[in-house]
Amino acid sequence: MKSEVILRMTNVTKTFPGVKALDNVHLEVKKGTVHGLMGENGAGKSTMMKILIGIFQPDSGEIEFKGQPLTVKSTRDAMDAGISMIHQELSPIPDMSVAENIFLGREPVKYGMVNEKELYRMTEELLKELHINIDPHKKMHELSTAYIQLVEIAKAVSYDADLVIMDEPTAAITDKEVGQLFEIIRDLTSKGVAIIYITHKLDEVF
Repeated sequence: MKSEVILRMTNVTKTFPGVKALDNVHLEVKKGTVHGLMGENGAGKSTMMKILIGIFQPDSGEIEFKGQPLTVKSTRDAMDAGISMIHQELSPIPDMSVAENIFLGREPVKYGMVNEKELYRMTEELLKELHINIDPHKKMHELSTAYIQLVEIAKAVSYDADLVIMDEPTAAITDKEVGQLFEIIRDLTSKGVAIIYITHKLDEVF
């Protein structure tokens, strides 16, 4: 039985001044699968994904997600539709805690105030589920680059997305954490989540 196609991008074109980054590109991704996206620098991989999550607007082309036409004008539109992305460029808020970074803008509220007890409980539960051993109270500036990357991964998973885009997710992590990441990917795909995995590393794809 064929897996259901969750994402279909058709005839996507994007031009920047002097550069045609994408020229009538097609992409199909199936539910519960990992789709490796490879190519040299400048091939347009990240541009394609930034169109999918609303950072760039395409010059032309169509996006269909979960069987419905999708117009993505902002990252909020993408998240609301069920698409999240782990970016290659890490951008934590250094003086905020791990929990505050993960649930920024989505904090649990009680009596009009952030419910800190619930915020840290949710974060502990999420990190435990992902087998990520980080204290949710720690400030981001106290973490190594590898742990910041793991927090970014946890944040992307926390949206309960149907599609998670991972842009060079192992660039800053050690072999041990790569193993953790692959366990997270296996767990997500077993729940029907689709993964787009952008990398230069052939061994990771296999």
